Amino acid sequence: MTVSYRTLERDRPRLTGRAALLLLIVTMLAVYATVPLRQYLDRRAETDRLEAEVSELEAANADLLADIAQLRDPAHLEKLARECLGMVKPGEIALVLAPGSPGRPPPAC
Repeated sequence: MTVSYRTLERDRPRLTGRAALLLLIVTMLAVYATVPLRQYLDRRAETDRLEAEVSELEAANADLLADIAQLRDPAHLEKLARECLGMVKPGEIALVLAPGSPGRPPPAC
């Protein structure tokens, strides 16, 4: 007595109803997860941009505070008045050079 076993050969795997339902659920979860993930990444990028802007503004604020400190110094104010406004003390004689003549570069006022 010989027993022959027959094996089933399939061309492609069969998609069962359970597998199709599971695939549908996983796909739906992936689709619904992309929206919050995208929002999180957008918010993260916005936070990084705002932190960089805060750093720049803090640096500018520090520069302005240094300028304020200089403007409270009487020696610096006198220097600005002499160079930028051409002011002199009583009894002094102002010497003004013609534009383009050799000498000191013009002050940055």
